[in-house]
Amino acid sequence: MKYEKLAKDIMLNVGGKENVSSVVHCITRLRFKLKDESKANTEVLKNMDDVVTVMKSGGQYQVVIGNHVPDVYKAVLEVSGLQAQAPVDDDGEKQKASFIDIISSIFTPILGVLAATGMIKGFNALFIAMGWLESTSGTYQILNAIGDSLFYFFPIFLGYTAIKKFGGSPFIGMAIGGSLVYPTLSGLTAGEPIYTLFAGTMFESPIYITFLGVPVILMSYASSVIPIILSAYFAAAVEKRLRKMIPDVVKAFLVPMFTLLIVVPLTFIIIGPISTWAGNLLGMATLFIYNLSPIIAGIFVGGLWQVLVIFGLHWGLVPIAINNITTMGQDPILATTMAASFAQIGAVLAVYLKTKQQKLKTLSIPAFISGIFGVTEPAIYGVTLPLKKPFIISCIGAAIGGGIIGAAGTQLYMVGGMGVFSVPSFISPTDGITFGLWGAIISFVAAFGLGFILTYLFGMGKAKNEATEIAQNEAAATTVSTVAGEEIKSPLKGEVMVLSDIKDEAFASGALGEGVAIEPTEGKLFAPASGTVTALFPTNHAIGIKTDQGAEILIHIGMDTVKLGGKHFSAHTSQGARVEKGQLLIEFDIKQIKAEGLPVTTPVVLTNYKDFNLQKTSEKHINFGDQLFNLNAK
Repeated sequence: MKYEKLAKDIMLNVGGKENVSSVVHCITRLRFKLKDESKANTEVLKNMDDVVTVMKSGGQYQVVIGNHVPDVYKAVLEVSGLQAQAPVDDDGEKQKASFIDIISSIFTPILGVLAATGMIKGFNALFIAMGWLESTSGTYQILNAIGDSLFYFFPIFLGYTAIKKFGGSPFIGMAIGGSLVYPTLSGLTAGEPIYTLFAGTMFESPIYITFLGVPVILMSYASSVIPIILSAYFAAAVEKRLRKMIPDVVKAFLVPMFTLLIVVPLTFIIIGPISTWAGNLLGMATLFIYNLSPIIAGIFVGGLWQVLVIFGLHWGLVPIAINNITTMGQDPILATTMAASFAQIGAVLAVYLKTKQQKLKTLSIPAFISGIFGVTEPAIYGVTLPLKKPFIISCIGAAIGGGIIGAAGTQLYMVGGMGVFSVPSFISPTDGITFGLWGAIISFVAAFGLGFILTYLFGMGKAKNEATEIAQNEAAATTVSTVAGEEIKSPLKGEVMVLSDIKDEAFASGALGEGVAIEPTEGKLFAPASGTVTALFPTNHAIGIKTDQGAEILIHIGMDTVKLGGKHFSAHTSQGARVEKGQLLIEFDIKQIKAEGLPVTTPVVLTNYKDFNLQKTSEKHINFGDQLFNLNAK
């Protein structure tokens, strides 16, 4: 299995299977729901070669992988035995989930197929507009069937994913969705109504049928979103209650039977009409806000889009856009975000051409290619965000592009592809190619041009400095191979332990590096060698040092001491500072830390141990400044 080792490393550093409530994936990232996020080794995950970065947002612990995340996700499930299911706590009860977590879990599994069918429908509209196909041809009809297949029967697909998220049986959710799009019911509206409810109001509804004498408001639920999600939530609750009431011997068929008998009629009578009206109001409200100033709306949403992507909060706009397309046949809100990926790749191309740093050039090529097709996370996390200025410039380019889209009145008519594949989504199924399409294309060019030019001229000051620093580091690394050896002194006074004997699995397994652990008897930590502080955690409980000879040392005071938030720790240095061997770096209160119920066992590891032959001390008791490691470059 190609990603087996990566999957095992990820599972180890999120705290193991026992710390994972659930895991799903979107287009670029694994989305974990962890029972205790403090058990995750975030910095270790960030430094893995195949991990772009780690984010904590929307109630999720997000490990950003890139385009191959589906394969990594499968490997994670295989090595861990986890299932993509509703999160549960230790008592077996479903955990409370944030709105973003719910939305992403419901839409993520079908996002790829939704984009694919939308693209096919968009290209079919393009073929008609260009005169390449006739709407009566068999080719057009079959392509249209493919394009409409998922969106028309959306309630069935969402019924599966939504009820699964809420902890119910997926096929019950599908049955509810199937009932909503049952063709015979929609045909009943062709006759004369029995009577009309709410006559003279915006909720006026002709009644064609009743259920046990109760009037049923028939509506079109094809392509709908909100009714099935609410019904699935209610169905999951009903099913759970019925499972407690019905004997095991007949649960298999009586639970789904009574769940459907209760939920489907209530959906047609109450949930469906109310949620449909709510969806219409939501669509009108977003359109009202947009129409106050389409240009300002475009600038604001377009410029903010990439920030939302960073925190995974962009999912909040997806159901609004789908709802608008369902209720109004088009959506102007999500359309304003489509220039963002072009601004991003413009900035990335400028970085590629301008930087002297080989690693940054190597990262820029796949990030640029992914961004062409709308997948911008590799570009954001790998290139522009670490450099800061290019990311800010890309947001400016996206804002200008969004403003142009707003000014052109561009609309999305379907949920299709991203990046260059989004172009067919701007073609109206009824009016064909309009100025809105050209507005979108102009915005793409403008966003790309601004991202490229501004980054090339003003965004690479930091990149030049980093290139110089890397050249210096590479020169230092070259020096390592000529050094006979280096002594690493003990930063602590205490008892030396074998690393594998400590309780922290990440350190004990050697995943974070080779070394020893020390049980300190005095709360002072000194520099084990001369070098630079490469990392100092804000909580002052852990420090990373790169020695002058290239050894990278990580010292982590205590286990789970990050929970203290810096209490009982006092730093005498800072990140990036130059330190000399024997210099006091951190003081910590052993007695108070233990009183908090936390051990002070301190791993001292060499993270780049593969570059050295490492000889550890054989002493059991060690003092400040005693030899801890002897290193020889390989």
